[in-house]
Amino acid sequence: MSSSDRLLLILHIGFAIFTLGPLTAATMATPRFIRNQNLVVVRYLNRTTRIYGIGTLGIFLFGLFLASGDFAKPWLSASMTLFIVALVLLLIVERDQRKAAHLLETAAAKAAPAASSTKTGGEGAEEGEKAEKAKAAKPAAPGADIAQVERGRIAAMSGVVALLWLVVLVLMVWNG
Repeated sequence: MSSSDRLLLILHIGFAIFTLGPLTAATMATPRFIRNQNLVVVRYLNRTTRIYGIGTLGIFLFGLFLASGDFAKPWLSASMTLFIVALVLLLIVERDQRKAAHLLETAAAKAAPAASSTKTGGEGAEEGEKAEKAKAAKPAAPGADIAQVERGRIAAMSGVVALLWLVVLVLMVWNG
């Protein structure tokens, strides 16, 4: 193995370690924060997914350079195909994260005017403030189903993507 091939292998493995781990953690944590209606964290996880998703292209490119045009090996073709399928699923996960963030933002905007209209003057103001604090402490029960479809799809697809990464890893280690 030449020194340039060793460098490519180091870059390939380095990109795999430092992009797939955070990417998988971000996609798999998203449903929990959608359920808790934490818009700030959902946006952050969406941005993380986007950035590390783009970074995974480095894994693919360094892998292509390592293959040196020898794509006749079935395990290499299978690995590349699974990797592309995982990237397509990641695009769907990222879209659903964006949509969930939008739905959470819309729900929060609708809840804000309703909360301010419950305040009254005089003695009722104290009760209104107590109600506000109670609402801020935990999300409203009817809002618990906000972005439920997206939350389920993100959970399912991020699990499938993680399994695809593991299958690609097994193929690489077994045949590499």
